[in-house]
Amino acid sequence: MTLSAESESTAPLQGGGALTAGRLVLLASLAALGALATNIMLPAFPDMAREFGALPHELAWTLSSFFIVFALGQLIVGPMADSVGRAPFVIGGLAIFVAGSIVCALAPSLPVLITGRAIQALGACAASVLARAIARDLYHGPELTRALALVMIAMAAAPGFSPALGTGMTLLLGWRSIFVLVAGAGALVAICYCVSAGETLPASQRRSAQPALIARTYAELACDPRFIRPALAVSLVIGCLYSFFAAAPPILMTGLGFSAADLSLFFAATVAVVFGSGLITARLARRWDAPRVGMAGILIALTGGLWLVAQGGAPTQIQFMSAVTLFLAGMGLVNPVATAIALEPFGDRAGIASALLGFLQMACAALGTALIGSLPIGPAAAYSLVVCSGTLLAALIFYPVLRGRSVLTDASD
Repeated sequence: MTLSAESESTAPLQGGGALTAGRLVLLASLAALGALATNIMLPAFPDMAREFGALPHELAWTLSSFFIVFALGQLIVGPMADSVGRAPFVIGGLAIFVAGSIVCALAPSLPVLITGRAIQALGACAASVLARAIARDLYHGPELTRALALVMIAMAAAPGFSPALGTGMTLLLGWRSIFVLVAGAGALVAICYCVSAGETLPASQRRSAQPALIARTYAELACDPRFIRPALAVSLVIGCLYSFFAAAPPILMTGLGFSAADLSLFFAATVAVVFGSGLITARLARRWDAPRVGMAGILIALTGGLWLVAQGGAPTQIQFMSAVTLFLAGMGLVNPVATAIALEPFGDRAGIASALLGFLQMACAALGTALIGSLPIGPAAAYSLVVCSGTLLAALIFYPVLRGRSVLTDASD
């Protein structure tokens, strides 16, 4: 299927379209905006605190407001996009994201900055949830797994490289330049979307947006083991990933003597691990079937968690980095596979399914990061317990999926 840029922007693309590099980069960019906008600002916290005269717990609201709006916004955007189509919410969401970024860049006070972050989140949640829904619109089977692999790589990689970028921008141009850069990224993604993708949901596949129907669909998905088992399992693993980004600074900088530059380099190095795992996921799923690859990924991540626990809350640099690398390798395998398994049977409600999946992921991320800060033990011990318990629970939840044949592996593979 070959469409001109003009026709693609106005007519729905049909499922099974070519898995082109351009579309994959676009989907990855949509998925990564939220993570980019959050982690890129972390190195600028000291400068923000000095300028606004704010305390650390007050600056934390720039994160909390974002996560709350991001999680809840997905539950609204998903079903509305199933009813109206993807394009209005992608373009509108990116416009809101750019507007929120500009508010942050010009903020004269901390309350205005927090408001700008909430506006950012409202736009970013639309881009993130619809990246998965658009992938499900266009692809199925092994191609869906490949597409989601890159989307998941982008979502996991953005928190890895963005702190280093934020550090450089803050040192060279000041912290406000970070939000100018993020606004420019959102505008560029919007232009690329209009040119290369456009609407992907045909009118014949759209669903009513009646509140009662939406609530019933959410309830059906939450009770359907085809969705909830892989969705909850991958969400628990993603929660462990976000816990890593929350726990790594105190563990590495306070406990292991890393500098800010060392920390940025370590985060950037994690991208290579996730990228490598993601690249081989689709090939492994075709050879051994998706549920087996997903369970293997969870068990590898669990092994990393057990290794962290065995270190007794006082890891050496080599021990900690090796255990985290093992966890990230497993996460890179299970993330796209379990996401594809969860979304594949629900092409007629991909927006709602993607929204509920995104909500579960953000809820697990919020729970994991909250536990890191609230457990009455050191950050290394707290992180070890969160990763070990989260991946163990994920394995128990995902295990029954192995007893059924995945819809992603059929004779056509």
